[in-house]
Amino acid sequence: MSVIHKTTITPTKLELLAAWLPAQPWYAAAGSAPEPVKAGGFRLDDPEGEVGIEFMVVADASAPEPVAYHVPMTYRGAPLEGAEAALIGTVEHGVLGTRWVYDAAHDPVAVGQVLALLRGEAQPWAQSVDGAPDPTVVVEGGPVAAKGIDAAAAAAASTAEGTEVRFGGGPAVLRIVRVLRPDGPEGGAAGVVTGWTAPDGAAHRGVFAALDGA
Repeated sequence: MSVIHKTTITPTKLELLAAWLPAQPWYAAAGSAPEPVKAGGFRLDDPEGEVGIEFMVVADASAPEPVAYHVPMTYRGAPLEGAEAALIGTVEHGVLGTRWVYDAAHDPVAVGQVLALLRGEAQPWAQSVDGAPDPTVVVEGGPVAAKGIDAAAAAAASTAEGTEVRFGGGPAVLRIVRVLRPDGPEGGAAGVVTGWTAPDGAAHRGVFAALDGA
């Protein structure tokens, strides 16, 4: 499993996101500077141990009504070829050095692990505690979900509704929910639902991702 280092990160993840969020089509507070606050999430492991994978929830009170955004990110020790448009920024990690931070919807390692999670083949881990499973993550689907889908053929695109990941022209679509809402699973073969904290501090559950057409 990945190791969580207790060290400095410059700039911080929240500082990176404050600059990146307004450029996203699903950002809900156009014309306002975000004030993101960490509000939950979980991690997945890269089987090769090279890429950090985090599904972060950030609360933002700059919109007319408080919003909770879902921002999956990957952390790499070198640039990901062909993913320049998905780069959120770079940080200096006190232990690991320079890390390239990407929108994980465009990173095949992260997409592959989401598919593994939907098949029951990956363990969701606590966001900030080494070796602790996250029991708040609920997966609906089973071993047949996402079977035979090639993450290497994934292509992601974002709209005001969120991000869709498609796979080599096939029927499967992995929908990454960006603006979290306290509701049940959406339609599709499988969904990932986790606990998250709304900007008002109340605990809710919402859909993080759902797979359709598989």
